[in-house]
Amino acid sequence: MTNTIKTLEIKILDRELRIACPEEERGELLDAVAYLDKKMREIRDAGKIASIERIALMAALNITHELLTIKVGRGVDLADFKRRMGFMQAAIDKALAEQDSLF
Repeated sequence: MTNTIKTLEIKILDRELRIACPEEERGELLDAVAYLDKKMREIRDAGKIASIERIALMAALNITHELLTIKVGRGVDLADFKRRMGFMQAAIDKALAEQDSLF
């Protein structure tokens, strides 16, 4: 199976980003975007943090904590999970780097 990479336009905390994504992982990435957006909005709406960078860092810390506290069952392919997390991290890093040049 060949990975077809497509550009995907996403929106996180009212910021539009374009990221490259294998077509077969589009659904999972959109789920991740929705989850991250929800977490960042919760942090922003709590009113204690104003900076977008701090909101993103707090969301990342909260999500990482959630991930580390989940008990992984036998049916989960950890290698695949780590590969997907690495892909998402690379996509986020690329998108953030592109956004830095806009401001």
